[in-house]
Amino acid sequence: MTTAKKFDYSFQQAVNRVGEVLRKYKPYRISDHSVLPAAVMILLLNREEIPHLIFTKRTDTVETHKGQISFPGGVKDLQDKSLLDTAKRETYEEIGIQPALISDLGQLDDFFTVTDFVVSPFAGYIDSPFEYKINTHEVAHILEVPLAVFLRDDDFEIKKWEHQGTIYDVFFYHYQDQVIWGATAYILNRFIETVFAYNPAPHAVIRDPRNEHYLRENIHRKSNK
Repeated sequence: MTTAKKFDYSFQQAVNRVGEVLRKYKPYRISDHSVLPAAVMILLLNREEIPHLIFTKRTDTVETHKGQISFPGGVKDLQDKSLLDTAKRETYEEIGIQPALISDLGQLDDFFTVTDFVVSPFAGYIDSPFEYKINTHEVAHILEVPLAVFLRDDDFEIKKWEHQGTIYDVFFYHYQDQVIWGATAYILNRFIETVFAYNPAPHAVIRDPRNEHYLRENIHRKSNK
């Protein structure tokens, strides 16, 4: 694991950094019509000039990833013109943030989940007054986490988990009494590595062969159902 480092970004500095990197970035795209396209919003929030990321704690009544910490997002609907529209619509439906309040910063790598979704992450920020309106069927509560938590290794750990006979490194981020793990932690890790060139894991996950192996394994599993 890397040595703990200290990164101090004001809200505007963080927004500028994300925008500068993602404007030049060509996200890895997955084209597989046998799975459902979905999108999530990695949303920067200004709290007294300190950048935070918004997460939702899913309820136990949703279909997938019950009780887990997630980015706002969901499956693409027919009326969505793009996956970015999906991410913004789902953010509004889940926590009440109007799409017009979200300023776009760019797109990151697609991610193939074990639950047969291809997730397209988008980054954005909100710097206007708003009130949350929680969809209590989908969201148990909202979690605002300082960006700095993900720019150090103190609150990060890796566990070896077995899935269908294969051992994977699973990432866990701890904040207060909450744990961000699974697909969300993986996407988050890739976002931090891509934008801030920092990763508490032993290898940069966007260049780690485990990523390609993971994708191939899921595609193979899907095709053999």
